[in-house]
Amino acid sequence: MIEFRPATPTDAEAMAEVQNAIYRAGLRANPVDAALVRERYLDAEYTVACTVADQDGQVVGFQSLKRAWPGNPYDVAEGWGIIGTHIHPSAGRNGIGCHLFAISLSAAKAAGLRHIDASIGAGNEPALAYYSAMGFIPYREGDDVIIPHRLDL
Repeated sequence: MIEFRPATPTDAEAMAEVQNAIYRAGLRANPVDAALVRERYLDAEYTVACTVADQDGQVVGFQSLKRAWPGNPYDVAEGWGIIGTHIHPSAGRNGIGCHLFAISLSAAKAAGLRHIDASIGAGNEPALAYYSAMGFIPYREGDDVIIPHRLDL
């Protein structure tokens, strides 16, 4: 059974492990640690929603939705949403991403967001397929590493 709930600071280690499993699978450029997860995903200043998928007490995925801030590293316009989805490779293709996105989409609408950016690794075929299935489309030039996608609400 999978429970979807708001992420808490105590989830940082498990969230880092999800991202590191993605890194080990060759679908993420760099490993992370709990401190980076806290800073990047659990910092409340710009957070709209951060939801974990918990399977029998184990975090198997999470999705973060933030409001773009001045000078963000994704070059996303202020006021847009910035979304990131991270599913442990062993838990993929179980509908977890769809459930997480339904929660984030509801939060985005409640927060008054009009657009959401997903900056997707060019070589991450599962992520490219996932965001396409959620309705995201490429909208501006990226580089050889990242392909920016958007969803208009």
